[in-house]
Order: sequence, then structure tokens, then C-alpha cells
Amino acid sequence: MAESQQRVAIVTGAARGIGAATAQRLAQDGFKVAVIDLEESAAKTTVDAIVSAGGSAIAVGADVSDAAAVEAAVERVAEELGAPTVLINNAGITRDNLLFKMSEQDWDSVMGVHLKGSFLMARAVQKHMVDAGWGRIVNLSSTSALGNRGQANYSTAKAGLQGFTKTLAIELGKFGVTVNCIAPGFIASEMTKATAERLGVDWEEFKAARAKEIPVQRPGDVEDIAQTVSFFVDERSSFVSGQVIYVAGGPKA
Repeated sequence: MAESQQRVAIVTGAARGIGAATAQRLAQDGFKVAVIDLEESAAKTTVDAIVSAGGSAIAVGADVSDAAAVEAAVERVAEELGAPTVLINNAGITRDNLLFKMSEQDWDSVMGVHLKGSFLMARAVQKHMVDAGWGRIVNLSSTSALGNRGQANYSTAKAGLQGFTKTLAIELGKFGVTVNCIAPGFIASEMTKATAERLGVDWEEFKAARAKEIPVQRPGDVEDIAQTVSFFVDERSSFVSGQVIYVAGGPKA
């Protein structure tokens, strides 16, 4: 990508894990990257990695479930990096519990980050894409969208993102914007490591047990997701929109 044509990408929840790997991959692909996370200081590690590799990035602190914070963040990105035309809705949290133990707060907080957050970010960024006549939105779903014990809130939110993706693809297609969705399977990341700790299971044993259930016999890496994002935002995928791809080491849905 030529310097004068360098496009700007926003990645939410990019302080660590899939988000950080995605932000770094997009920087390698030639995008300027806005690394958004709840705490700006947490996002700086990802920014430092991008800059030290020769890329261009800024850290932005924002609660994606807060409309004013989202508007301010997108405005800042437009001022400091340029109009954002790529959005990766990756920010997410888990508040797992069985239905009878799940509180309203557990439900609301997960819906707020995953669903409301993706809606607010897409609404704020779409005007830049429409003005440019080009855009890419990638939403992060999960195999949990198919149902997962103890995740009524998370599963519902991740399934909702698939419908959100298909609707935006229909609405925004005529403006040169594609909208797609990635549903990761088991990925070795800080989030899944925290799950193992919560269950009191050794991390290596946890990974090995999960790998046995996966046809390719290994856990996914954060780079597996980052590379799929890279495809969706590339010109090669300009005729692919409204799709959900399960990156899970085997067939799903």
C-alpha cells in the first residue's frame, strides 16, 4: 500500500490476544492502526510492537459500550491517523455461569460490550467508509454461537453478531463496504488461559484435552484469526460479504 494511500484500521479490544495479533498483522499489511482498548495504557504495548516493526499506530482508550466514548474515539482516530475505513469489532468479555446463577449484570455487561459495542463502533465508522466509497468491517463471533454450557449470555451475543453482520452487508454493500464475520474455535490466548485457571486445570493439560476434540489436532493460534482478518480486509475478498467463517480446525455450523 503506497504511503499516500495508506488506509486506517481500527481494532477494538486490541491490548492483547486476538486483537493485538490482528492489529500487528494489519500494520504489516500496510494499514495505519488505531489500537482501542478500555485502558489506553494497556493498548500501548501493542502500539509499541507495531511502531518498533516500522508501522504506524496510536493507542486509544474507550469503553465501546459507551456511545459518547465511541464517538470521541473515532473522532480522535480520524484527526490523528486519517478517516478509518477498516473496523475490526473484536472487544469482548466473558461472564460465564449456568443460567440459574447468571445475574442480570452478567447478561447486560456481555451484551453491552459484544453487541452494543459493535453497533456503536460500526455506526460511528460507517460514515467514513461511505464517504470513501470503500470499507471493511469484520466482526468476531465464536463457535459458542452454536451453544456452549455456561455461556447463555456469550453464546447469544456471538450469535447476534452473525445476524448483525448479514444485515450490515446488505445495507452497506452499495457503498463499497463489505461486512464479514469470523467465528474462532478454541484459540490459545490469555482469555482461554484464564478459563483454565478458573476451572483449576493445568494450562498444558487443558490445551491437550481440547486439541483432541479438534480434527486438525491442535489449538488455534491468535495468528490464525489475524490471517483470516487480513484476507477479509484485502482487495482479494471484495466479492465476499455477509459471510460467517468458522476458523476452528474443523467443520462447524
